[in-house]
Amino acid sequence: MDDDTPNEAFTELKTGSVGGWGLVQIAAGTGLTVYAMWVGVLQPGFRKVPLKLQVPYIPASKTQVDNVMKLLRGRQGSLVDLGSGDGRIVLEAHRRGFTPTIGYELNPWLVRMACFHAWRAGHHEKVSYRREDLWKVDLSECKNVTVFLAPSVLSLLQQKLQDELPDDAIVVAGRFPLRDWKPCRVEGHGVDRAWAYSMQAQRQNTVGKNDNLTETDCNNKLTS
Repeated sequence: MDDDTPNEAFTELKTGSVGGWGLVQIAAGTGLTVYAMWVGVLQPGFRKVPLKLQVPYIPASKTQVDNVMKLLRGRQGSLVDLGSGDGRIVLEAHRRGFTPTIGYELNPWLVRMACFHAWRAGHHEKVSYRREDLWKVDLSECKNVTVFLAPSVLSLLQQKLQDELPDDAIVVAGRFPLRDWKPCRVEGHGVDRAWAYSMQAQRQNTVGKNDNLTETDCNNKLTS
């Protein structure tokens, strides 16, 4: 997710002007570090999880986080991040005034990483990271939910969200949309895109009562 592209990195490599530290930077910029971390350290935490529910750790970029926060502008109260990874969404939500902010993550290494980031930012006592299976989390009182998950997981998560979330809840998905849902608003482009969904509007769409939902209607629901 860095601004440096793989092509630029390989060009530097061909010139022979890259030292040891440069090789480390190239590895990070091209995603090799993330992959190595996933295979060697983080993936073992998912050995008991069915393959289709495993989500490789890819940290959200600053732009992705900003787009999520734009979609939550005007909202308040608690926020839950399902599959919170290294915790940056939870931490930024706390900075923007959401409270309490809770991240649910099954991988213990990522929970420890998130706690470290919160400690380094001076907010470790103000945010919460819990090692819990997101499928067992009770969402009945959640008003703001964020998800950065793979399409295979999102397609299964839709039913849980619809069954448990209250009508005034908002779901914001990053990187991949909820395939069968109609978003109220969209921010960003490409891999930085984020989608906001109103649970009230979604339920109305499901029963065929709101096929002509306008963007103005969606904005009203997002800020209500």
